[in-house]
Amino acid sequence: MSRQPLFISGLDLADIVLNSGLLELSCGGIKDLQTETSSDQQGSSSLSLRYKLDKKSKYTLIAFTTSTLSKKELLQQGGDLVSSKTLEELELPIFDFLCTERNRSFSIHRGAITLFKAHFKELSQLKTQIHDLKTGELLRTPLIVTGHSIGGSVASLFTLWLLDNIKKIQPPPKLPLCITFGSPFIGNQGLRQAILECSTWNSCFLHVVGNKDLFPKASISHNDTTQSAIEEYKAFGTFILCSERGCACVDDLVVVSRLLESTQRQDSCEAQEIDYYVEMVNDLKSKVIIRGNSERDPSHMHPLKPGIILQLETIGVEMTTQRKVDNNNLISKLEEREKILMAERVQTMDPRKKLNQIKIKMAHLEWYNKICKTKGIGYYDCYKNQLGSSDREVTRLKKFLTNYWKSFVEGVERKPQKEGAFIRGTWLYSGRNYRRMVEPLDIAEYYRDSDKRDYQAHGRSRHYILLEKWQEDDAEKLKSPPNNKKKQNVSGILTEDSCFWAKVEDALISCKLLKSGTSSAVEKQLAKENLHMFEQYALNQINNDALSPEIFLKESSFMKWWKTFQEIIEASHDSPLSDFMKNERYLQYEKRSTFLQ
Repeated sequence: MSRQPLFISGLDLADIVLNSGLLELSCGGIKDLQTETSSDQQGSSSLSLRYKLDKKSKYTLIAFTTSTLSKKELLQQGGDLVSSKTLEELELPIFDFLCTERNRSFSIHRGAITLFKAHFKELSQLKTQIHDLKTGELLRTPLIVTGHSIGGSVASLFTLWLLDNIKKIQPPPKLPLCITFGSPFIGNQGLRQAILECSTWNSCFLHVVGNKDLFPKASISHNDTTQSAIEEYKAFGTFILCSERGCACVDDLVVVSRLLESTQRQDSCEAQEIDYYVEMVNDLKSKVIIRGNSERDPSHMHPLKPGIILQLETIGVEMTTQRKVDNNNLISKLEEREKILMAERVQTMDPRKKLNQIKIKMAHLEWYNKICKTKGIGYYDCYKNQLGSSDREVTRLKKFLTNYWKSFVEGVERKPQKEGAFIRGTWLYSGRNYRRMVEPLDIAEYYRDSDKRDYQAHGRSRHYILLEKWQEDDAEKLKSPPNNKKKQNVSGILTEDSCFWAKVEDALISCKLLKSGTSSAVEKQLAKENLHMFEQYALNQINNDALSPEIFLKESSFMKWWKTFQEIIEASHDSPLSDFMKNERYLQYEKRSTFLQ
């Protein structure tokens, strides 16, 4: 049996960030900015924000910092949270995108949003400077956004603003990385949830916190019993917690707050300047992450406990006799939390085992597919019409499979990926079969409502889009001559385009518009154009042996479309598809051979 991991999580990430020099680069950028602007701070307004854009050939760095007066003033006045509704009243609706159907409100640190609003014009200009002047797209060099103290809070808000723009660009550029030093938490559970819902966003934030820095812990002091859970500050992103002994990388957001609270009451704590972090980052280069000599004898402890104690010592928690009761309570809470995480990891420990369960469910759908063919109506139309009890059972199978693949796709997006490398072949192949088998069922449900149309624009789930894109990228990478591929009979294939039936349904709608006496001239012209495009599309799919023969079953929606199409087109209409269908060459289609993709 493999040894269970100790408490430390995110250790590999800490190694990568420290060894890459990103912390030195970010700290240095902030320090240079402060040096350049120190002469201007005499007599400047208390709400003073400074930034610097540094474009290099290999990266682009944006650094934010504030004056000492700004930090002290905002620490005094900015402890409370501003709701998203209040932001609208302040005429700062640029963060409205964080509100979704599942997450209808959020709140942001008053001090951070006050500073952001005070410098909104300059920040808008800065945003335009990191876009290509010709294309309007974000620069393709890696973008690092960094800031110290309340400047780090502004850096986080600025990065969120960029992330909203990036998700609208196709293909999306590389995501920015936001690195903050000594920055307080900037939002509540609503803000955290909004970030976590976009699976790649949470990994864009890295927060460095020193054990002697009071400022990032200031927001935690507001999490007292007088506040509701909605009003409490919550962490997001990954944290590197540091002391003179080393650092610990923590990506469990529940644990982050508890660890910061454990160092909050140290007598030596005060607000620290960037020099404190410059010295700490330079010192960390000579240390190994999560190493130390604990004075406690671990031989009588549960295997998990020494790891927790070692981490607490590493981030500077005093493990003294005077604080024995507090320390034991903290260790017990962290032990319980890690056991919960271990249980979650065990559930996903063997993805191959889970994939085998998925294959069994898929086998049930294949059996359903064969039964439908014997009815002469086909898999898609049988499910759409809900003709029997087996159709309702398929709904349960579909829900199980969809939940698995949505979760899988979200998990893939969260992981750091080399460009173009998404899923190993086994999962990619299974995902392709899932998409071709299950998406037609979703399309059938969508078009049961007679008022709906254009599934691909309005009804298609994002996980289908990504699975299809990953397969296309993989196919492009692994192109080989046709004669190196195995042949199979067309009768055994699934329709390659999982959106085929959506196109059939939209073609049927176009036929209705042409036949209707109430359709306008514009609607009829658009319907004719859509039918022409569908006719060409269907012919291409047939010529490429990309369709399952079930589309030619007598009661299928495709055959219904063809019958209706014949009734409304001119007798003189001649096309390759018309020739193929009128001469019933589709009856021989099932006997054709195709190359496996």
